[in-house]
Amino acid sequence: MPSIILVTGATGYIASLLIPKLLERGYQVRALARQPERLKARAWFKQVEMVQGDVTDPASLAPALMGIHAAYYLIHNMASGHGYTSIELEGARNFASAAEQAGVEHIIYLGGLADPEQHIAPHMRSRIETGMTLRQGPVPVTEFRAGVIVGSGSISFEMIRFMTELFPIVPGPAWLKNKSNPIASQNVVDYLLAALTNPNGRGRVFEIGMKDTFTYQELMKRYAELRGHKRVFVLIPFIPIWFMAFGIDLMTPVQRRIAYALVGGLSSDSIVLHDEARETFPEVRLMEYEPAVAEAMRRLHPLKIERVWEDGSSGVKFLKHEGFFIEHREKRVDVNEEAIAATLSALGYEQAGEGLYLQKLPSRFGEAWVEWRASNSRLEQTAYFAPRGMGGFLFWWLSFPFRALKLKTLLDGLAKKAVVQ
Repeated sequence: MPSIILVTGATGYIASLLIPKLLERGYQVRALARQPERLKARAWFKQVEMVQGDVTDPASLAPALMGIHAAYYLIHNMASGHGYTSIELEGARNFASAAEQAGVEHIIYLGGLADPEQHIAPHMRSRIETGMTLRQGPVPVTEFRAGVIVGSGSISFEMIRFMTELFPIVPGPAWLKNKSNPIASQNVVDYLLAALTNPNGRGRVFEIGMKDTFTYQELMKRYAELRGHKRVFVLIPFIPIWFMAFGIDLMTPVQRRIAYALVGGLSSDSIVLHDEARETFPEVRLMEYEPAVAEAMRRLHPLKIERVWEDGSSGVKFLKHEGFFIEHREKRVDVNEEAIAATLSALGYEQAGEGLYLQKLPSRFGEAWVEWRASNSRLEQTAYFAPRGMGGFLFWWLSFPFRALKLKTLLDGLAKKAVVQ
């Protein structure tokens, strides 16, 4: 019988990459989330056993850990705001205790890359102390410490992407000169998978990252070059963290509370000082920075991103996600799929899946698509726009009233034609 693997933090970025890989390898997967309904749109949702729970609620952990061979601890609480560090440690204590009681054989934890002997931000200190707390229990822990994760959907990469796309002259704090060993998201997952079957990593801490070391400014500059942009950097000392977090929340997909913690974490070097991971896990082949960015760019398509807006809630939704501005609407109707197909075909849309229609629109300022999804009870419309440079951002913001009116009119008109007679 295949081993049962628990993945905590199932709504998070790394979990969304890890779970499909575990399923491909034949593992039975149980996923723990505070709001499992947010995952219903994921392609793998019906293949996993979903459990509702929270590591700060010890009573919810026993059913999640029952019969588990190994557990991935992929949880952080930066979005909780003030006091999140104590919440993280409480959750780790609860999980370590529950794992011991359940007879779990192995915990695999993804933390943050920083030198604990130096002065580091609370976010990075909390990541390291969470690992220490998990290791205080008797269950063997494999801890990986990663810095900037390069991949479409990673909060650190999305911050680099949106800020570099937006500003021809990039303002930034002096610590843009700090150093980092980034790592491709694919390689993070490679290490997490390798730890399951490679016994040499149990009970140890590994710093993981690319061979090359970059400053944060260099990471942004190289991204710009790959996108065909020229960027000038102006370093401004003493920018308040709260001010940077506000700007990042406004311009990028990263929420203000997460940005506040994340920006603080970037105020020190994040480099690999101890390189045992490469010797212990030789099966992992590390990608370089440019290929990792290129892979993220290849995912800049509506059919290749996670549909995080399909979270069970209704209403009009505006979000920034995986390089896109996204505008989503839906109407409840008794759908006549033949009428929808005929109408959309006449408008130039192509069928991209069952009940799914997609059209790429011409744009000088970026890449744009409009998508329709039809089901028995609703009609969904999603507009995607990947801005190119400052012109793309201005185009999206300034065209909002006209775009919103046009998209709503299209939705209302198609809904009338779609109603079953």
